[in-house]
Amino acid sequence: MSKRDYYEVLGVERGADQKDIKKAYRRLAQKFHPDRNPGDETAAAKFREVSEAYEVLTDSEKRAAYDQFGHAGVDGQAAGAGGFGGAGAGGFSDIFGDVFGDIFGGGARRHPNAPQRGSDLRYNLELDLEDAVSGTSVDIRVPRHVECERCDGDGAEPGSSKETCPTCGGHGQVRMQQGFFAVQQTCPTCHGNGQHIKVPCHKCHGEGRVRETRTLSVKIPAGVDTGDRIRLNAEGEAGINGGPPGDLYVQVAIKPHHIFEREGRHLQCEVPINFVDAALGGELEVPTLDGRVKLKIPPETQTGKLFRLKGKGVKPVRGGPPGDLLCRVVVETPVKLAEEQKELLRRFQESLEGSHSHHSPKKTSFFDGVKKFFEDMKP
Repeated sequence: MSKRDYYEVLGVERGADQKDIKKAYRRLAQKFHPDRNPGDETAAAKFREVSEAYEVLTDSEKRAAYDQFGHAGVDGQAAGAGGFGGAGAGGFSDIFGDVFGDIFGGGARRHPNAPQRGSDLRYNLELDLEDAVSGTSVDIRVPRHVECERCDGDGAEPGSSKETCPTCGGHGQVRMQQGFFAVQQTCPTCHGNGQHIKVPCHKCHGEGRVRETRTLSVKIPAGVDTGDRIRLNAEGEAGINGGPPGDLYVQVAIKPHHIFEREGRHLQCEVPINFVDAALGGELEVPTLDGRVKLKIPPETQTGKLFRLKGKGVKPVRGGPPGDLLCRVVVETPVKLAEEQKELLRRFQESLEGSHSHHSPKKTSFFDGVKKFFEDMKP
């Protein structure tokens, strides 16, 4: 099957400059990229066709040969000038790599100028419990690489062009051969790009990307918890050679709270009460994330008793009913007593003499068990 005209493939005029060719290629490469069209052989074939056209039309020597002789002027250049057994990128070395590459772990090689997806980034975000439960919006500053605006990611100063790397012949790799075995290395001249930049872009210094810090607004859904991730599509590192950008993952961590502890959709807190309220009962105000509520303390309440407030916990981010608030009572021993208060407690203690088993059943049971333990140890 005859090949289509390279200019027609990219949808540009024959006199198009490098900037127009690059824009056309980027648009088509993103449209037909295998990562976006998994299992689509038609898209894969179009992607190869677009990449081949781009490779020729962005190389000044190949483009001149193509403009004069058509496909016949560039079809024979893949073998290069190295000949059989040379240190260049063609001849027997390529055959060796194609046939035996998979056996020795090399596998298929990506073309040095093929589009590459940008790297994903992660941002660690700490949230207050209140914001995590109710949801909020947070502005974050993310340093990342973006495409250079001056050269449109090409790496070459506007008005200049790239040339095929003279060391590797445009393949991005060189091979040193000793007898039957060949060692393949990244080209030291072009660093694997396959092309040599005559005049690097003054802004990105030939990298095609520049470092910048961007402010992004992140919407935090209600109910997120430590370990949850929020994905921001295409907000990662810029792609290479027109490839799509990566994604940004915001990793959530909830700060410790001075009152509440969270366990999934439930909240817990400790409620200190004095021993009079614990003994006689009473009513307390306890905090929730929605405000204050009344908590009724029954008489003879002991330390550790749990009171459950239905629906006062967290509504899960993935749906479902809200959790509960578990209030754990802690009976507080009074401190810094005046002498009169101490005397009252002594008189109260005397009033309990002789009836510990009635007023302090747990204490009586404990010491009865201790006594039996030591009696059983006697020979």
